[in-house]
Amino acid sequence: MTSIAHVNTEILKNAQEQIQQDLTIALEAFSIPEPLKSAVHHTVMLGGKRVRPALCYATSKLIANNINFAAVRRAAVAIELIHCYSLAHDDLPCMDNDLLRRGQPTCHAKYGEDTALLAGDILQSMAFEVLGSRLFDTQHSVDANITLRQMQILATSSSKMVCGQVLDLQAEGKAIDQLELETIHRNKTGALIQAAIMMSAVTLYQGADPAIPKLREYGQAIGLAFQVQDDILDVVSDTETLGKTAGKDEQVEKSTYPALLGLEGAKAYAQQLHNQAFQALAYFENADDLNQISQFLLARKS
Repeated sequence: MTSIAHVNTEILKNAQEQIQQDLTIALEAFSIPEPLKSAVHHTVMLGGKRVRPALCYATSKLIANNINFAAVRRAAVAIELIHCYSLAHDDLPCMDNDLLRRGQPTCHAKYGEDTALLAGDILQSMAFEVLGSRLFDTQHSVDANITLRQMQILATSSSKMVCGQVLDLQAEGKAIDQLELETIHRNKTGALIQAAIMMSAVTLYQGADPAIPKLREYGQAIGLAFQVQDDILDVVSDTETLGKTAGKDEQVEKSTYPALLGLEGAKAYAQQLHNQAFQALAYFENADDLNQISQFLLARKS
């Protein structure tokens, strides 16, 4: 079992500062009319853990001096835009009907349902515009095949995320087994987290490299562990700490790991998944950043 006694939060903090800067640059490159522009900025710039961009950056450090780092930065921005679009839509009254996100009013609570819906729509297309751009390029020009592969990964994971959301809504108020629950969350939550890792991995390795399946294995484990921990925090934490409404899963009768396995069983399963993630990372000689992010995710309180 991996110790979480010494979690280095500096790595995540640096990633948050980097993505906040890059998101600002990216958003300024688009001409968007009001009030949509304000709604987009509200949805994207409120902060959050920025786990997906952090995983992009950390994966890119598996090999020193990644010459394709501009593509990593674009991938980090793109996946965070997709994540933010999904949150704007998930919070809508027709979905999870939430009024609080990251300690602030949700997009529809502040700007209305119509604008929130359109904010999510445009964030999705903006993500692919960023990926296909030359934003952050310096002297080195990234191979177009890398960009194409990143687009394929992001498109596939975005579709899986939506399918997972459909399955999640269908499961409300029903008794489902662990396999069905994992199918929901490997898609709804895990797909984008895995995509963050793989979009960075393709800037480092060719498809036949044995590092690719190891990173895919890591992404699958950490992606599901993230959701298990979310389910646990919804039970044990409070609204102020979470920055969103605590206890909401139970209110709407969502299928969750604590409900299925019990709270202690869910905690044990989260640890098991994290151990699988750490074992996959053992293949790499320079996975310190990914290890530290994984430890943070296991220890997080919000």
